[in-house]
Amino acid sequence: MITSLGICVGATTVSAVQIEADGSPGVRTMDPASSPIRVRNRIVRPHGGDLQKTLSSVLGDMDLSDVRKIAATGRKFRHLINLPSISEPEAVEHAYRYTKPADVRCPAVISAGGETFMVYKLDDSGQISNVFTGNKCAAGTGEFFQQQLRRLDTSLDQVSAWSADVDPYPVSGRCSVFCKSDCTHATNKGIAKEKVVAGLGQMMAGKIIELLRHLDIRNVMLTGGTSQNQMMVQHLRSVLPGLIIPDHAPYYEALGAAFWALRQPDIRLPRIENLFIRHKDRFEKLAPLAKQRSRVEFKTLRRGRVRGGDVCLLGLDVGSTTTKAVLLRHSDSALLASIYLRTNGDPVGASRKCYAAIASQVEESIPLEQIHITGIGVCGSGRHIAGLHALTQGVINEITAHATAAVFFDGEVDTIFEIGGQDAKYTHITNGVPSDYAMNEACSAGTGSFLEESAWETMGIPMEEIAAVALQGFNLYELQQPGQRTPPGGR
Repeated sequence: MITSLGICVGATTVSAVQIEADGSPGVRTMDPASSPIRVRNRIVRPHGGDLQKTLSSVLGDMDLSDVRKIAATGRKFRHLINLPSISEPEAVEHAYRYTKPADVRCPAVISAGGETFMVYKLDDSGQISNVFTGNKCAAGTGEFFQQQLRRLDTSLDQVSAWSADVDPYPVSGRCSVFCKSDCTHATNKGIAKEKVVAGLGQMMAGKIIELLRHLDIRNVMLTGGTSQNQMMVQHLRSVLPGLIIPDHAPYYEALGAAFWALRQPDIRLPRIENLFIRHKDRFEKLAPLAKQRSRVEFKTLRRGRVRGGDVCLLGLDVGSTTTKAVLLRHSDSALLASIYLRTNGDPVGASRKCYAAIASQVEESIPLEQIHITGIGVCGSGRHIAGLHALTQGVINEITAHATAAVFFDGEVDTIFEIGGQDAKYTHITNGVPSDYAMNEACSAGTGSFLEESAWETMGIPMEEIAAVALQGFNLYELQQPGQRTPPGGR
């Protein structure tokens, strides 16, 4: 029995597959086509940007005592591993040879992964003759889909339990900003999450179908982690006759690497500390962020203690990602209570939670009935439904809200840059009045949700820790300076 190990280090996950083939242990190379093959073990695990830790944990969870044939694949990441490697298209070809149904010719293999969607056109011998890939926008990828589920406070398990007959709400696939906006506006209008998620699945299927527009669409094969997205798959099945999804789809490239390794000479898996190749950092180094503290001034309202008889105003910002509320005393604009929480695709529900939190903070000092709230102002992407729910006429856009707050703190201010959850805005103020503005309309890069999702998905850093981690950047910067060594306790 000969055992090989295939590893795929992808954009979002690390997958490893062990396969066994009948053969003499003394034979150094073999043709797996002539021997029965079975998958002994497989693991697919998100790496969160920490490839070394994740790959080490994956290998640690496998019995590798009899593995002597090993290969890796993956795009640029495979070059970081001290193992024989092949490209992803080569891995797809090797996996296809052993997973395609008998007597069926597949004209193409769809690789639907976390970061990109690709279509490999196959010739009659199963070799790749052309490759089609979408644009570089994240909208429609597997990682983007998972990010939107988190924004909607929904899990993959919940999605899989929803009915396949849900009527999809149409969302844009042109750009991730537009898609996020469509999802946010839909939930703000009370559209059920099931319909929004079904719309995301339909949009993802549309991305794949577009890549197939010049190919025979009968009996195409779907691989990649996104093949487990039933909302997407049901739309594909309605358009692509004979769609094939192999059991090994989530770890397809790793399987192909394992098949390729069977034909290669025996090697030993390097020790973990020798498994990764160290590359010199080629990125330009910027000055440490911590050295810019003196250029930043934070302005805030004076905190006050709530008193019986206070006349108060309530401010509510229902954003695409978060919802915030403040309680101000009318006489001196003192901040009496505040709350900041997730919208989770439910603007009215988030608003109610804000009201409850404000009331709880007030009641720590006095009964709520002893203060008088004479008005409520609402802004943000969910302002209309939240304002309707609150029965207030004080509904304004965020441009006006930003300008009003900025002028309150600095009467001479003329420029505002606001980084929101799904867009970023520039506002010009003339004599205390917003006179011009511009906002990003074609890309989510640089927005708050992009920063949060990139930090978490790529590096495993939660939103609450982004600032602290960024301010520690001087360690990496000073490492590049002459005479500097690794700081104690840091890297």
